[in-house]
Amino acid sequence: MSDETPGAGRDVTFREFAGGQKAFGRYLLIKILGRGGMGIVWLARDEELERDVALKFLPDLMIHDRALLNELKRETKRSLELTHRNIVRIHDFVFDERSACISMEYVDGETLANLRAEKEQKVFQPNELAPWTSQLCDALDYAHDYAKIIHRDLKPANLMISRKGELKVSDFGIARSLGDSASRLTVEQGRSGTLVYMSPQQLDGERGTHLDDIYSLGASIYELLTSKPPFYSGNIDRQICERVAPSMTERRKELDVEPVFVPQVWEETIAACLAKDPSQRPQSAAEVAQRLQLTAGRTITRTAPRKSSNRKALLIGGIAALSALALAGLYFGVLKQQAKTVSQAPAIPEKSIAVLPFENLSDEKANAYFADGIQDEILTRLSKIADLKVISRTSTQHYKSAPENLPEIAKQLGVAHILEGSVQKSGDAVRVNVQLIKAANDSHLWADTFDRKLTDIFSVESEVAKAIADQLQAKISATEKAAIEKAPTADLVAFDLYQRAKNLWAGVSNPIHAREKLPEAVHLLDEAVARDSNFVLAWCLLSRVHCTFYWLGFDHSATRLDMANAAVQTALDLQQDAGEAHLALAQYYYFGFLDYSRARSELAIARRTLPNNADVFVYTGLIDRREGHWEEATRNLERALELDPRNLFTLQQLATFTYCPQRRYADAVRTYDRALTIVPGDPLTRINQAEVALDWRGNIQPYQSTLGSLIAENPKIAPDVDHPDYALCERTAVAAARLLTNYPRDGVATNYGVNCPHAYWEGVVARWQGDSATAQAAFAAARNEVMKTVEKQPDFAAAVSLLGVIDAGLGRKDEALHEGRRACELLPISKDAIAGTGCAINLAQIYAWTGEKDLAIEQIAAVERVPNELSYGRLKLHPYWDSLRGDLRFEKIVEAVAPK
Repeated sequence: MSDETPGAGRDVTFREFAGGQKAFGRYLLIKILGRGGMGIVWLARDEELERDVALKFLPDLMIHDRALLNELKRETKRSLELTHRNIVRIHDFVFDERSACISMEYVDGETLANLRAEKEQKVFQPNELAPWTSQLCDALDYAHDYAKIIHRDLKPANLMISRKGELKVSDFGIARSLGDSASRLTVEQGRSGTLVYMSPQQLDGERGTHLDDIYSLGASIYELLTSKPPFYSGNIDRQICERVAPSMTERRKELDVEPVFVPQVWEETIAACLAKDPSQRPQSAAEVAQRLQLTAGRTITRTAPRKSSNRKALLIGGIAALSALALAGLYFGVLKQQAKTVSQAPAIPEKSIAVLPFENLSDEKANAYFADGIQDEILTRLSKIADLKVISRTSTQHYKSAPENLPEIAKQLGVAHILEGSVQKSGDAVRVNVQLIKAANDSHLWADTFDRKLTDIFSVESEVAKAIADQLQAKISATEKAAIEKAPTADLVAFDLYQRAKNLWAGVSNPIHAREKLPEAVHLLDEAVARDSNFVLAWCLLSRVHCTFYWLGFDHSATRLDMANAAVQTALDLQQDAGEAHLALAQYYYFGFLDYSRARSELAIARRTLPNNADVFVYTGLIDRREGHWEEATRNLERALELDPRNLFTLQQLATFTYCPQRRYADAVRTYDRALTIVPGDPLTRINQAEVALDWRGNIQPYQSTLGSLIAENPKIAPDVDHPDYALCERTAVAAARLLTNYPRDGVATNYGVNCPHAYWEGVVARWQGDSATAQAAFAAARNEVMKTVEKQPDFAAAVSLLGVIDAGLGRKDEALHEGRRACELLPISKDAIAGTGCAINLAQIYAWTGEKDLAIEQIAAVERVPNELSYGRLKLHPYWDSLRGDLRFEKIVEAVAPK
């Protein structure tokens, strides 16, 4: 993810920390909440005071400037005077020779800015805002009158509403006292704060007073009631100093907000707050409350201003970082909690289109691949136009040609237009018919017929793409035009091979079929590039297939990565600006090395020429997730679904690996429901949805009944849907025997890429049943298999971690502890929030199995503070943790993650 934080790109460095590490002897670091050019925010546990806090680590350039550190220390000391219940508390400022950070209050809630954005009309009504405005005025009056501290950056994003419905003002910790504000060091020639909320005096860099906060209070309320600040476009500086903002009623009318009318008392009071002359503003926050006729601030429920009961745990990183000479704004991280509804689909843009499968009118039905190829090529060329929204073929391929219910299909896909077509091939002649349809009224906007020689077929696809762009009035850049007109290959046989491989690739998202489809795809692509060594797209896809071989653990070898790299480098040598090549290179860096920085750079390049490629957003989201940026991951995966709304893989990634680890189980269930409307009866989706009941509520019955139904429908599916961890949670001999029958004899690759042998589960079952001799023999056999992988790949963290668990089962305590800890060092949570967390959970299991109960409980407690797969149901039922049951510390953790 590109860093758009002010100061990003400068030579700013930070001391590196890792999850599980202690800072300053008291703070147990859990996870990074956010990072920018001017600071890193960690969620941490203050072990001395036994509370969660947000820690803001400051850049190295500050640590070496003792004057600035001392100044900030004085500011923090002053902030301790702010003990009002409506102000976010700052706890401490700590520093040594190598690092410095500020500890602040953890607030469970949401900003008024985000709450407003979630409203249907993007505004509050005055009666909704009144209780919070009263609390805000009370907090400001306290800070101004009692503590003599001003805020200087008041805005909706700094106004929190806790889960209890209480307003809290954040960012007061860095405000300078009234007595010190004259000497405050600020950027932009004395200005501090956020432009659209600044008073004219603040803009001019004048000495700050509490009347600057009164202006910002007015600007904030104005935005919350109208959806826009008083001045938001054009020369904002000049408007703030010279123009009078329109009344809120006028602004609401301009923006079509209903009801239009804002009560006169609110109009007059906010207009007074926005007066250019400070003497004409209310002279205190208490006066603002008095003018608005507000009663004393009362707590209201969070559901009052919202349509849904969304809850987010917002971790405030409230202290701003310093630039070389100055303080900047608030930085905070967001951790989504349970029960946030899946984002509603955005409005359908007019310049949007889906290309449905073309009907094959040829006598030879084998020509169906040819018709698919023409549809795919037209879609591919259209997708290179940034001014269009083009739906991925993954989402369109399941529809039949020329369906009757076009408006409904367009709604499902989120587009305004549909392209239908047919292909008739006879000898070396081809006829292509296409028609562009406006879905809302099923009207035909354009149609044409193209008769071409087979060797000239790619020109048809180019002509169609340009004609559609013209009909939809989409702008085409010179670069896009060149890309649309470029033929992928001159060899039609090579293109057919590529198209068949691409169809196989589309099904690889389902791991049940990946092992059989990947080798065939490689074979087809090898043939394609053998026929046309200049076939860039074939080289790109070949690289991606090799990377997936490696990632899924089918061939986790350096040789496989070398083949992937050779293919993508060939593509880049042929066409340096090919977006598909940069996408393949991003996958190579990500899958092969977890090199997120390089992968992100390549994705950014790919996005320039592949604006409608859903995979760009999918991989960005997956990297976000690996780095622990769960909010960004969710947004990117949801954006991918806008472009590819019927992609089962992306839906499963959202539900299974994004929502469930965050314990957003209601969202996961809704996403599985959506997936089942696309692929009714899909076995993996059905069993995953049933597993949610166990993870969420500790209820194993849905898993048992769904599994029974799936196996009854198709006994061959048993190895793919009888998941060992859930089978063990049944805690019956029958389930254990069923697990060992269904689990493949040659093992299964885990989510972390290592093959887990059948013998491992034999050992786990025997250990649980008290059969020590059988357990020892099974674990010994499992060790022999896993050791082969570790010997070949000694730094493969997932394999080392699994070896540690097996050694724990064998009673090889020293080896197990060494391997478990080394795996966590090889792949810490800070580097990989998915597989790293898996290694951390395995270490807890190793501690539990080797009798290190205290360490096991400490490890579980640390893991449970970040999104992970160790759910309430698994803690409650899985045999792994039987040795910890009855310990009050463990039971307290289980209770903490239980459904509320």
